[in-house]
Amino acid sequence: MSVTAQAQRPPSKTLMFLEGRAIHEFGAFLGALPLLNLAPRGDGHPVLVLPGLVASDTSTRPLRSFLKGRGYAVSGWKQGRNLGLRDGVQDSMLDLLREMNETHGRKVSLVGWSLGGLYARQLAKMMPDRVRSVITLGSPFAAGPKATNAWQVYEMVSGQPAEHTGPQFGGSLADTPPVPTTAIYSRSDGICAWQGCMEKSSAMSESIEVESSHCGMGHHPAVVYAVAERLAQREGAWAPFERSGWRSLVYPDPSR
Repeated sequence: MSVTAQAQRPPSKTLMFLEGRAIHEFGAFLGALPLLNLAPRGDGHPVLVLPGLVASDTSTRPLRSFLKGRGYAVSGWKQGRNLGLRDGVQDSMLDLLREMNETHGRKVSLVGWSLGGLYARQLAKMMPDRVRSVITLGSPFAAGPKATNAWQVYEMVSGQPAEHTGPQFGGSLADTPPVPTTAIYSRSDGICAWQGCMEKSSAMSESIEVESSHCGMGHHPAVVYAVAERLAQREGAWAPFERSGWRSLVYPDPSR
């Protein structure tokens, strides 16, 4: 975790308690599938989806299944539970990214939830020629290492201090990857300080706000639609997310 990122306080205990709404958000996802299937279809390029802390590919199955149905060649990270950057984890992710790129003959889009999003950003910095785009879901790349309510869990399962940073793994977390990058965040995130989950706006980077829990972000209907819409853009023709029309009712104005 980056020691150069701006320090933020973790979300309040009230917001952390409200994380239980993730169950209802999954129900909303199932109910919204007919509408979500109106999202633009993809062009078949490979997509690697990375899970959050202590989660496995099971947690991302709804999102991966949906994206597969939209035409993408989707893969989980295939390493069991995400217990931090233990020995071999970094190399396995790099090997998988390389394998997907070479197997499909196309650049890979990376979608990472929470800690998985931090991995996605760093992989893109290390292998920009193999990465098409990066999308993070509630990933605290721009906050201090203790701006979450999960840092103690990270230390326990990884065996590393929360302040630990590996310069050999892509450098500073806060630095924007050199590929089209979208950071999806929620102000009601009960795990990670939302300010630390926002990307700097540029010609190839943006932030999209949703009203979601942290634990439900991987299957929240608004998040799933935004991910599908971002992935459907033609390679080399990236443009910021458009909030006009009905989208203005679902995606808050970032300037508010």
